[in-house]
Amino acid sequence: MWLPIHINEQSAEPLYYQIEVQLRALIVSGQLAEGTLLPSIRELAQLLKCSVITVRRVYQDLENEGLLRTRQGTGTFVAKVDRTERDRQRLQAVIAAFEAAIEAGLRVQCSEEELRAVFEEALRLKMGSRDGPDRRRDENDRHLPGEKT
Repeated sequence: MWLPIHINEQSAEPLYYQIEVQLRALIVSGQLAEGTLLPSIRELAQLLKCSVITVRRVYQDLENEGLLRTRQGTGTFVAKVDRTERDRQRLQAVIAAFEAAIEAGLRVQCSEEELRAVFEEALRLKMGSRDGPDRRRDENDRHLPGEKT
């Protein structure tokens, strides 16, 4: 089974964390349905070119969260996640991303006003409010708050 998990070797985030965040997102978004058989630990480690220990940690963490279940001799499956838990996990992923973005902004001395403006601009570009939702965005569309366009 192919999973759309991408590793950024230049990232400061640990490898297991990158895999865990992406696999969690696939589960809570419903892209991986309840009962889906995941690749074995060895198979996923080979696909991602990482250690078996790394994948084992990811599977164990997600099993502890109730997102995966393992049956001895059968494999690891996506667990049943009720709507409330799915929504909680989904929103928690967004909150974590916002917190990381805020921390990055604070490290470079952005004010609260600047952070809000950057967020609103990024949201506007992603949601397509300027030219309608069908207009494709690219890096050239971005500009800093207060910058003339």
